[in-house]
Amino acid sequence: MLAVRQLAYKVNDLEAAAAAHHRRFGSGPFFVLRHVALASSEHRGIEQPFDHSSAYGQWGSVMVELVVQHNPDPSALHDMFPHGSGAEGLHHTALFVDDLHAEIARFKAAGVPLAQLSITETGTAFAFVDARAELGHMLELYEPTRQLRGFYDFVAEAAQGWDGHDLIRELG
Repeated sequence: MLAVRQLAYKVNDLEAAAAAHHRRFGSGPFFVLRHVALASSEHRGIEQPFDHSSAYGQWGSVMVELVVQHNPDPSALHDMFPHGSGAEGLHHTALFVDDLHAEIARFKAAGVPLAQLSITETGTAFAFVDARAELGHMLELYEPTRQLRGFYDFVAEAAQGWDGHDLIRELG
């Protein structure tokens, strides 16, 4: 079974969204990575820049990601929330998979096409498959490398016993 590991929201302002999410749900603290460094990114089979920043926090047993895209180029985020629209909302749920390319093929065969495949400069590959017709949002797929699991653990551990102060913490 593929379990949801993260809920991700497209937002316009990371700090304001983190503060609002924390007020409503007690989530946090949020770790912000600005202008995530990518080695490559393809949207619908075409190489496209994907300049984005994300804030990662813990919301109960699941990670919550708040993401903003800085550039106007096509992306899985802009598929759902067109550039300049100002719209915000749930963009994707993230799943750990054993074999990224096999899962992309499995989803494609089930009518859920690949929207975007990106690789970070540290080598983590992530894919957005377009499940909007079935679920109303994208799915993000990635293999749970030691580095990725460590990051998920880091965010979850920071939330344990957290007193609500120092909501925004910069990474990188």
